[in-house]
Amino acid sequence: MKVVLPDSSELELPDGATGRDAAAAIGPRLAEQAVLLRSDGRVQDLRLPLEDGQKIQILTTRDKDDPDALSVLRHSTAHLLAEAVRRLYPGVKIAIGPPIANGFYYDFEFPEPISEADLERIEAEMQKELAEGREWNREEVSREEARRRFEAEGEPYKVELVETADGEISFYTQGDFTDLCRGPHLQNSKPIKAVKLTGLAGAYWRGDERNKQLTRIYGTAFYDPADLDAYLERLEQARERDHRRLGPQLDLFHLSDESPGSPFWHPKGMVIWNVLEDLRRSENAKRGYLEVKTPLLYDIDTYITSGHYENYEENMFFVEEHEGEKRLALKPMNCPGHMLLFGSELRSYRELPMRFAESSTLHRDERGGTLHGLLRVKHITQDDAHMFCTPEQIEDEIFGCLDYASYLYDLFGMEARFELSTRPEKKLGTDEEWDFTEAALRSALDRRGIDYQVNEGDGAFYGPKIDLHMTDVLGRSWQMGTIQLDSQMPARFGLTYMGSDNAEHTPFVIHRALLGSLERFIGILIEHYGGEFPFWLAPVQLRVLPVGADHREAAGRLAERLREAGYRIEVDERDDTVGKRIRDAELEKIPYTLVYGDKESDDSLAIRERHGVQSTKSLLELLDELARL
Repeated sequence: MKVVLPDSSELELPDGATGRDAAAAIGPRLAEQAVLLRSDGRVQDLRLPLEDGQKIQILTTRDKDDPDALSVLRHSTAHLLAEAVRRLYPGVKIAIGPPIANGFYYDFEFPEPISEADLERIEAEMQKELAEGREWNREEVSREEARRRFEAEGEPYKVELVETADGEISFYTQGDFTDLCRGPHLQNSKPIKAVKLTGLAGAYWRGDERNKQLTRIYGTAFYDPADLDAYLERLEQARERDHRRLGPQLDLFHLSDESPGSPFWHPKGMVIWNVLEDLRRSENAKRGYLEVKTPLLYDIDTYITSGHYENYEENMFFVEEHEGEKRLALKPMNCPGHMLLFGSELRSYRELPMRFAESSTLHRDERGGTLHGLLRVKHITQDDAHMFCTPEQIEDEIFGCLDYASYLYDLFGMEARFELSTRPEKKLGTDEEWDFTEAALRSALDRRGIDYQVNEGDGAFYGPKIDLHMTDVLGRSWQMGTIQLDSQMPARFGLTYMGSDNAEHTPFVIHRALLGSLERFIGILIEHYGGEFPFWLAPVQLRVLPVGADHREAAGRLAERLREAGYRIEVDERDDTVGKRIRDAELEKIPYTLVYGDKESDDSLAIRERHGVQSTKSLLELLDELARL
């Protein structure tokens, strides 16, 4: 049997050889450092047999930053966590423990509640396991044997997983702990050099709120302790920047149990909101969008036509029926309304492309356990648009969306990453129609020379999409904008335009939102900037501090001059000391603070910038500086 290595050379192996055998045939050092095998973009446990002609890449501890190498390390560490919990808490029931972005978790049913304080004890037990050393051994068993073993151990969650599992059943054992798992896993625990348990949370079994709530323990692991230190530093920065803390502190918004998942926007938060809305409207106008407004409520027939009732019902809010009236639902998306608007009159090819834009309130029934500040809410406002176009216009419209997205993300100092999401299993339309729409998006990305990843099966139910991910100042990636090509919904609504051939044709529709949910985008901006918004976006751009009561009138005149120039100004006339008021302005992250006392005038202003830089400028010099920001 032969396998093909990354340099295209071939390696001769005996039949039935595994990835570990391949590593050993190349060299003993590689065999010792090997952690995972990758083949044709898929990962494979080193213990599994290879196939003749298989192309393989062996990942080692030197690939410490590779996502797949990190994933297998963290998956194995999750099993160490489960073993430690079993050792410390007799009677605990274990559920699932997968690797996730930046770490891993494991879900447990504890006989008694535990707290964050218990994590240190559990982590110490994991360190004991590492000191003892662990190897992972894989075995395949029958479904009946697996069920029998877990029933004997009193593990109901594992029994349920066995009963619902597809394909073969495999166990992995380290020390005295055996877990149901498909793998892959490390050969042994030697590569695990840095482990940290990071938090506790409640989690419903299988994500269903009707099931029992379990305790989820989060953690992370790295091949190099320095990488863990860097990660924990980023985590601390993220906590300091958490929008749920900064939002109320900066008087931007608050959340309340009286209306779960629906923020209350304070005046300063509305300044940011309105600046983004003004940006959206002005840029849309430059790009030929037509501002529209459509209803919030539609009858069920509309959602049946659009496909939302069949594919999105569990996330929709329905209005109680009155006798003899149709059942209504709040819109989760703008597209059905825009379809009805386009179809309200006969259209000509000369009117196309027709670009409808709307920033409208949407409602989506996100489950309580998934709500997260502004990042996941029930009340959503999107910078939404739908472009109705001919087949020949598709590429130019996609180009226009990509250019618009690039402009916006550059404005906020964020890098964009692109994903092409293809047809899901549950979809509308034929494969031939999806072939066309997927090819159109792929071609637009290729012709623009944009690097992208393919996310198989993650398209919308009505069409493929380009998802735009933004990377913030902490290196975190956020899924923001989306550009979707749809041939299904316009056909289902019976939309047509009169072509140059005097025949009716069905338009294509491009759904696009570039900032995405404004609520979510503002939450991300708060964390990206750490509350220190750029001057043009800051709710209060300048604050004037009169030193004493005798200076209030002159300070008020200065503020009025700046306000007339178009800037957002506050005057702090409190009787507190100047030092305290300066400190308060710093805590509120106001870009410019102007102290006005006996020595100040329009020709000489005492200016203090956000990070403590002090200067003296005339009012004209200050206005000239601000105009360039």
